[in-house]
Amino acid sequence: MTHIGGVQSWCLGVTLQLVLAAVLHQGLATVAPPTTAPTPPAPHKDPGRPEKGDYLVNRSNGTACLLASMGLQLNITYNSVSQNKTVHDVMNLQPNVTKPSGSCDSDRASLLLSTDAEKTNLTFVFTLNATSNKYHLSEVSMSADWPDMKKPVSVNNSNLDYLRGTFGFSYMCHEEQTLNVSQDLSINTFQLQVQPFGLTGDQFGAAEECQLDEDDMLIPIIVGAALAGLVLIVLLAYLIGRKRSHAGYQTI
Repeated sequence: MTHIGGVQSWCLGVTLQLVLAAVLHQGLATVAPPTTAPTPPAPHKDPGRPEKGDYLVNRSNGTACLLASMGLQLNITYNSVSQNKTVHDVMNLQPNVTKPSGSCDSDRASLLLSTDAEKTNLTFVFTLNATSNKYHLSEVSMSADWPDMKKPVSVNNSNLDYLRGTFGFSYMCHEEQTLNVSQDLSINTFQLQVQPFGLTGDQFGAAEECQLDEDDMLIPIIVGAALAGLVLIVLLAYLIGRKRSHAGYQTI
């Protein structure tokens, strides 16, 4: 009996030690603060569809020489500080914090859009061919110095051919279109209307619509014509079948 009691006492002692060790371990685990790395600032999230802004450039005498109405979305590639790698980011230009400026000559007009918060400067340059009276977007330049950029980004392309229009007319494109500027920059435009030459007052001239808008209008016309043709075929088949049915019941 004495031997059995000794074994029970030894088991009880070992059990108490294990319980005490578990309690102490749990207490230390509860008291110890979590060791988590700080969360780096995330790049811009998907901004969705940009808000449309209205921009105006005046001559030195105060008369309007360039009008633009559009939503702009910048797609920029840069070296990220927080992620320590090259990233692709998207940012909408906010009209309420964007300052327009620019200049106009007889065959060259520019629109500069600047934002202080994001330290972004975006310039559009339009060129007019006096012989054909046609203009186009010939140059885009951008500089940006966002907080997450390891170094500022600067892009320029003076060999572009976008947004072609006629002197005295505005160029319009409601559909989203992409202006590829360089490997590090492309610009998405939404509900765009611009006129850099031949303004009368501060109103747009008659609009020349882009091919995307014309294609968008053409699709419903084609679908409607196809449905009308299908209805006509069904109607003709019904009339022919009805005529044959009557012919089978002639009186003898």
